[in-house]
Amino acid sequence: MITSEQVKQLRDKTGVSVMECKKALTEAEGDETRALEILKERSLVSAAKKAGRELGAGTVAAYVHAGAQVGAMLLLMCETDFVSKNEEFASLARDIAMHASAMRPANKEELMQQQFIKDPGKTIGDLLSGAVQKFGERIEVTDFSVFAVK
Repeated sequence: MITSEQVKQLRDKTGVSVMECKKALTEAEGDETRALEILKERSLVSAAKKAGRELGAGTVAAYVHAGAQVGAMLLLMCETDFVSKNEEFASLARDIAMHASAMRPANKEELMQQQFIKDPGKTIGDLLSGAVQKFGERIEVTDFSVFAVK
């Protein structure tokens, strides 16, 4: 029997809908670790299904590290203004800009494959796949630049 507390804990960790969390926990027979794996697999499938959709909105995020010696600007695109104006979407863009300033990837492909500095268990690509599942729209980093004094 899946409890509402289990569903709440999984939702708090992932941000995925209550219904999706309950389905994953049911399929995993209450095992939270397995439920997280199931949700990750589903997010990849969800992202692949939305890959052809047009990106019509987005946000620009900037991050300047303490000491003002390195910073990054990033363009995170989505399909609608509704998502682009969401506080969590803007926070995701800022987190990726912060990551880019710290890790200084050479290009977008390298950025997508890097382990996220706040959670090394996930790549930047994993973060975007999770956001696609959460917001129900195609989400993509379309451009970024890192600036450093040296």
